[in-house]
Amino acid sequence: MPLELVTFVVQNLVEDPDALEVGAERNGRSVRIEIRCAPGDAGRVIGRNGRIINAVRTLARAAADGRQRVDVHLLD
Repeated sequence: MPLELVTFVVQNLVEDPDALEVGAERNGRSVRIEIRCAPGDAGRVIGRNGRIINAVRTLARAAADGRQRVDVHLLD
């Protein structure tokens, strides 16, 4: 569930959704969600002072219902 939510939110933020890749690695009770996007869209995903990426992290953690530990990372 957190992966689909993050994918939906980030797809609507970026200008080039075809270059967007969102993947997840599961390790026991933790999930690491990795976002790769076009270099020009990285600023849109991060937001001013990191507000947007922090909001995406908060949404992903809320979608996990406390049963999983969720980390969201924007990769270069």
